[in-house]
Amino acid sequence: MSSEASENADFSGLRYAQCWEDADILLEALDIRPGQTCLSIASAGDNTLAMIARVPARVIALDMSQAQLAALELRVAAYRELSQPELLVLMGSSPGQGREQLYRRCRSQLSESARSFWDGQSESIRRGIGGAGKFERYFAAFRTRILPLVHSRSRVEKLLAGGTKEMRTAFYNEEWNTWRWRLFFHTFFSRFIMGRFGRDPSCFKYVEGSVADRILERTRYALTELNPAENPYAQWILTGRHTSALPYALRPENFDSIRNHLDRLEWHNRSIEDFLDMEKGAPIHCFNLSDIFEYMSPESFEWLLGRIARAGTSGGRLAYWNMLAERHRSDSMRALLRPLGDLASNLHARDKAFFYSTFVVEEII
Repeated sequence: MSSEASENADFSGLRYAQCWEDADILLEALDIRPGQTCLSIASAGDNTLAMIARVPARVIALDMSQAQLAALELRVAAYRELSQPELLVLMGSSPGQGREQLYRRCRSQLSESARSFWDGQSESIRRGIGGAGKFERYFAAFRTRILPLVHSRSRVEKLLAGGTKEMRTAFYNEEWNTWRWRLFFHTFFSRFIMGRFGRDPSCFKYVEGSVADRILERTRYALTELNPAENPYAQWILTGRHTSALPYALRPENFDSIRNHLDRLEWHNRSIEDFLDMEKGAPIHCFNLSDIFEYMSPESFEWLLGRIARAGTSGGRLAYWNMLAERHRSDSMRALLRPLGDLASNLHARDKAFFYSTFVVEEII
């Protein structure tokens, strides 16, 4: 079955070297139980590995990009071969020396295609593999070329120090939200610049209205209503590392649970449409669908959502994000899926990966 995403987007390179979706709210949404079967869009692998920490029987990771699967493979190898502090150094989450040596320790665990990919990424390995993707390079350009024109390093550090909600709001309104911030933000996070240098242009095919306005409002929310001192995504964007917070899969308390259950993970270089056409195994209980529906027309989205629901089991859950294109089950699918709107809204209010406009959780009937 042909995928509309494969027809619209370029999957030849590494678009994401990290998962820019909050695994904390994903795991709460899916409520994964031991013994269940889960399907996950691989992306860079972080959230797929986070799902393993909940000890399901099987986690199936899918991606149409070999480069994205190479990112997942290297993470799997790192969990097997490295300590948790060494993993942070390899990622670039924390400073350290000898990333090339850490990679060499992991290399024998990789498939031929993954070795070939990472052997050609020596500079990315030296700097930290968490910065190797197109999206991360886009943020690096913002951090190194735009942000210094707007705010000093000391002001960035003050922002990331957090504080009470009242302190964060006052700081944002009085010191951060300057005319320079708004001007450069609107330019750099415009539809054109993001499509060319950050995300794939096809992400915006079905988007209406100002892209920058929506992202700016979500950024304000993340820097005031949420605490930047607890936000690994904001910290990486503004500093290029994790200063005081880590994503779920990188936290020390989750490391052993992931490493001890890697045998439950499998990955495939194929679309979700192809996989569902070929898979004849047990029903799937949990679906991490990332933001795959952003690339699809409303008609294609509804067809695929129905196909996914039918492949699941009663009581199973789907979770996915909308960044700019609104997608959720229509009334015509009420016999298949039940929206868990209150749960989704409460989780979205805590979403540290703040640029998404909506978080959707639906239950299979």
